[in-house]
Amino acid sequence: MRSVVLLLLLVPRAYSQVPWLPKWDNFKLTLDVRSREEARTGVTFGKDANLENPLFRTRVGAQWAPLSWLKLSAMGQDARAPEYGVAAPTSARDTMDLHEGYVELFPDQKRGFGAVFGRQMLNYGEGRLIGTPQWTNTSRTYDVARAYYRLPRARLEFLFASIVKVLPDSFNKPVLGDRLWGMYDSFPELIKHGVVEAYVLRRDQNRPGGFTTAGTLGINTFGGRATGPAPLGLKYSVEVATQTGHTGLQTQRAAAWFSNVSRRVTVHWPLDLSIEYKYASGSSDPTGPRSGTFDQLYATNHDKFGHEDLFGWRNIHNLRSLDTLRITKTVALNVMYDNFWLASAKDSLYNGQGRSIVRSTTGRDGTHVAQELDGFATYTTKGFTFGAGFGHLFVGEFLKRTTPGVNTRYLYLFQSYSF
Repeated sequence: MRSVVLLLLLVPRAYSQVPWLPKWDNFKLTLDVRSREEARTGVTFGKDANLENPLFRTRVGAQWAPLSWLKLSAMGQDARAPEYGVAAPTSARDTMDLHEGYVELFPDQKRGFGAVFGRQMLNYGEGRLIGTPQWTNTSRTYDVARAYYRLPRARLEFLFASIVKVLPDSFNKPVLGDRLWGMYDSFPELIKHGVVEAYVLRRDQNRPGGFTTAGTLGINTFGGRATGPAPLGLKYSVEVATQTGHTGLQTQRAAAWFSNVSRRVTVHWPLDLSIEYKYASGSSDPTGPRSGTFDQLYATNHDKFGHEDLFGWRNIHNLRSLDTLRITKTVALNVMYDNFWLASAKDSLYNGQGRSIVRSTTGRDGTHVAQELDGFATYTTKGFTFGAGFGHLFVGEFLKRTTPGVNTRYLYLFQSYSF
């Protein structure tokens, strides 16, 4: 009896001194609810019927760090597209599913080893090659294994990622036959008050999805990005990427680059001005033995090629400006202008997902694709965001000759709430 009493007295004391005792004070729930009404006319430049429909998305999540070296995160997502008119695509509809669910080791340390395993939304750099487009109703997510090592002026990371395929009426699954792996390293303060990033990535497919040729896909991407301040109050951002490997039976040799300059001026209200140029190579002979069409990997193209989300970073020249007037801390007005040309007249015009829209087989239908003008406004307060926007695409010579040539318009209203 004495030993039992002694045990009852010692166990609580010993338990209280266990170093891995879980903590509950940092457990938190998250909620994100968004609705959007949108109307599109001139869909596919007049080939398809106009669209007008509401979109709804709900995300419920939880995060918990029970130990100093362990973080657990999970998020469910439900996306609906009622009144779509036809069966909504997977970019618009997905019944409640696991959108994120991962384990992170040593998440808050400034130095040393860290790792992430599970399902996660990813964004590297500015999302031009690896990102999660949040404007789409379902968004993108990946099944990942990431390991990184942090130094005072460097973060070295190895990653493996496979896109999760949206199955609207069943559990979403990764497409392991379409995978990306390699190194993505970051070097803060390598340039004063700036960041330099360098990456070596390999994209493999056990079939060349989205292509019509035989064989598999194996593309190596070598590149880097730098961003930081410049004289006269300017800020800059540049990125360059080259590619080798093979696309089906074709040898892959392609390249892309991006440059942006921005500055804030004050004319009664703060005004952010920016201008950028983007280029991605195309194939001079798409049916030949060599592919020069840049593979944009898993890009996030919303905002980068106009709010209508019509084009992607393949076979394209793009000149873009974005001006943002901040009337108050909560109200912003934006005007965006884009101009598009084909890099190669014989290669396709590609959409935001990297798929071919239309191609001139002779290469004699011009290279000027279109111009787009967008205006949009946002208002934020206490977790709520309200916004509205309008976009108009003026088709150029190429689209007039290869499609019905109808100008496209996009009108939307949205609201969201997050905590």
